[in-house]
Amino acid sequence: MSAPGRSQALIPEPFTGEGTPVNRADLPSATIAEHGELRTLHLGETPWVQGAMDTTRPRELVLEYVQRMMAWLLWRESSELARGHAVQLGLGAASITRFCHQVLRMERVTAVELNPAVIAACRQGFRLPQDGAGLRVVEADAADWVADARHLQTAQVLCVDLYDHEAAAPVLDSAAFYAHCHAVLAHGGLMSVNLFGRAASFEASAERIAAAFGRDQVWRLRPTREGNTVVIAARGVAVPDRETLSARAATIERRCGLPARKWLRMVRPLA
Repeated sequence: MSAPGRSQALIPEPFTGEGTPVNRADLPSATIAEHGELRTLHLGETPWVQGAMDTTRPRELVLEYVQRMMAWLLWRESSELARGHAVQLGLGAASITRFCHQVLRMERVTAVELNPAVIAACRQGFRLPQDGAGLRVVEADAADWVADARHLQTAQVLCVDLYDHEAAAPVLDSAAFYAHCHAVLAHGGLMSVNLFGRAASFEASAERIAAAFGRDQVWRLRPTREGNTVVIAARGVAVPDRETLSARAATIERRCGLPARKWLRMVRPLA
């Protein structure tokens, strides 16, 4: 979720797949807007941007806050970047899902999305592949998914970006939700959260995350111009020295094309 976009075009009939049944009447439609080479996803007729893709370079992360959602890479050893299971809660325009699957080539990638129209839009307009070869898209409520005991300690990475069409605050932001997110991560796992919203309280959200993960395991990046603040939380991670972090950042820039050395200048412990 980011700042407003422009005109939109309606998406055809939503995707129907496995997952938790939902009342479609309660979910907004998904729409796509074209701005030259930039394609954006919206919910209903609202201008808030749920995600974006450069149609000429579809694997790149074009929104600054989405790039910062990948700052968890700094907390992993360079040899471990592609190992394990990456989970996205909230599909958006599938940018992080595609990046983890096609650029990082993580061993497993799972995206959890409640709205079948968003899944349809991503498959039709944002080059989201069909399930298979380590990729799975689950139509389900993210709160139910993280609370499911079958998912305990099954993820090394958890990216959380959950907003509705009103963009007032994160849809899931409770102490219980973040406790379940912590439980989903294996030891050494990392979570990134986009905190954005017209009525959201960053301080309150950050405190709930700290209560679940421990204050010494939570960091924040500087807000973007649009107001997105990304928080990184870890489960039992030891922060390396500055020299090691700088070497990791250089590897991330070379391998992934992300501004990792810039992240080092803007990340701070929550305390």
